[in-house]
Amino acid sequence: MKEPRLYLKQLEVGPMQNFVYLIGDREKRECVMVDPAWDVKSVLDVAAKDDMKVTGALVTHAHFDHVNGLDDFLKDVKGKIYCQKDEAEFLKFWESDLKPMESGEKLAVGDTEITFLHTPGHTPGSQCFLVQGKLVSGDTLFIQACGRCDMPGGNAEQMYYSLKRLSELGDNVVLYPGHNYSDDATTSTIGQEKRSNPYLQTPNLETFLKFRMGG
Repeated sequence: MKEPRLYLKQLEVGPMQNFVYLIGDREKRECVMVDPAWDVKSVLDVAAKDDMKVTGALVTHAHFDHVNGLDDFLKDVKGKIYCQKDEAEFLKFWESDLKPMESGEKLAVGDTEITFLHTPGHTPGSQCFLVQGKLVSGDTLFIQACGRCDMPGGNAEQMYYSLKRLSELGDNVVLYPGHNYSDDATTSTIGQEKRSNPYLQTPNLETFLKFRMGG
C-alpha cells in the first residue's frame, strides 16, 4: 500500500512534556517544524532519518517552552518563522526571520496546504494549524482541558470564543495538542472533546468564565 502523502510526526520533548511536530509532504520530502523547543537537534535528526528537509518553523505562541529552540533551529535551517501577527511583538529577537500571518492564510509545504487559525485566549496571538482533517492546537485546546488564561496576555473571554470556533471544525478532525497532559492518549478528536471536555461543554460565556477562572 502506498504511504499517505501527508507527513505528520508528533515528538515529545523537554521537561514540560511539550509536543513538537513535523508537518509536510512525504512525496516532495519537505516539512516544517511546529514549536521548535528544548531539543531541536533530535527533531531534525528524525526528519533527516525520514529523508525530509525542514524548510521553516510554525509557532503556535511565544511562551518560552514553545520557542526556546528557535536559535538552534535557525543555525541549521534557513527558513522563515511563521507566527500570528498579534504574537510578533513577543518574538522581536527573531524579527528578521519572522513571517507574520493572518487567520485563514495558508502555507504550502510541497503540495501539503496548512491553514492558520487565530485562536487568542492563552496569548493574544495564539494560533492553531489545520491540515487535512488534523488540528495542531498548541496551548489552546488540550485533551480534556484548555490553555491557561491567567498569565500575561491571557484572556478567558477570547478563549471561550476560540474554543467555540474549534468545536465547529467537525467531529472527525483529529486533535494534536501542544503538551502530553493526558494519561490515556496523545491525540483525540473534536467530537470526543465535545462529548467529554468540560471546557467545550459550558453553555455560555458566563459559565465558562466562572469555570475557567475559578470564580
